[in-house]
Amino acid sequence: MKVQTKAYGAIEVEERQRIVFPQGLFGFEDIKEYVLLDAERQPFYWLQSVENERVAFVLINPFLVRPDYEANISNEELADIGIDTPEKALIFTIVTIPADGSPMTTNLQGPLAINRDTREGKQAILNDARWKTKHDIVAEIAAQTAR
Repeated sequence: MKVQTKAYGAIEVEERQRIVFPQGLFGFEDIKEYVLLDAERQPFYWLQSVENERVAFVLINPFLVRPDYEANISNEELADIGIDTPEKALIFTIVTIPADGSPMTTNLQGPLAINRDTREGKQAILNDARWKTKHDIVAEIAAQTAR
């Protein structure tokens, strides 16, 4: 299928890249259908809305930022999208890249869980004081390599 994207213009994507968030994402509850794209710069991904080309999010695997990350999403929330074992889940977090040059951050408090099989997703809010909405990606990775 062809999708208009914020980063790449019109591109052809495969059906397996399509992700549906039945409840939308926080602040974007009315947008349900997205495609997951590799970004030009690894280790990032784009989550591009199919419904509105101006809506796209940069994602990262949070375990690259914090190997000790625990996405303790409730079993009930995971069951909403058919996840009954950890192996079925892909976990991402949303990245913020400020225009003012301040540090690039990721939201470890609000992870996205995606069912590998059904391609349904959900955003959760974690009630763990270790995870904030703004973790400096470069500083977190540097702290890991310094150990």
